[in-house]
Amino acid sequence: MSAALPFPNALHDRRLVVVDVEGNGQNPPEIIEIAVLPVDGPTTPIALRSWLIKPKQPVTSLVTRKVHGIKNADLAHCPSWHEVADDIEKELSGRVLVAHNATVERRVLAAHLPDWNPPLILDTLRLAKSVWRGLDSYALDKLIERGQLDTDAVAGQGYHRAGYDAWAAWQLLCALITDGDLDWPGVVEAAGLSEFLSTPEPEGGLW
Repeated sequence: MSAALPFPNALHDRRLVVVDVEGNGQNPPEIIEIAVLPVDGPTTPIALRSWLIKPKQPVTSLVTRKVHGIKNADLAHCPSWHEVADDIEKELSGRVLVAHNATVERRVLAAHLPDWNPPLILDTLRLAKSVWRGLDSYALDKLIERGQLDTDAVAGQGYHRAGYDAWAAWQLLCALITDGDLDWPGVVEAAGLSEFLSTPEPEGGLW
């Protein structure tokens, strides 16, 4: 993997938070892992904060096996969402949220934090489709390969763990802004979820 990418000029003086959540596979989903990376300038994985959370309903064997590998036993002695919600909301408050396929993070976080009201949400999936057009897949792991992004810096985690995915989404954002030669308005236009844009666009359903 390449070294961490330079901090894009377009993001100077912007208060961001890059987020990834992993769930228990139930309906409605409960967060069992969340990672947040507050960004006020050049940053490193040391700035990542993550929580493992014991859900009310058990983690399904399907998501353990096919997604993140987190087992119920791993969460048995972890705090509940109620115990960590205030800390997490403080990390998010007042910051532009960045995530890959951000409609998922938006929906799940809104259900868990009813008072959370982000000023803007940027989706690296939308941005990738705008800057790196015509790819066969826009899954995060494929985009990591496409951009030769630095994920080795997140020790002990792999794809679909929250810390790894949050750091990868940050590296992806930097790569896309650089490759697209974007200023801040260009980033917002290409990556902003439609309800945060001055001219909303119809949003297709994924679920």
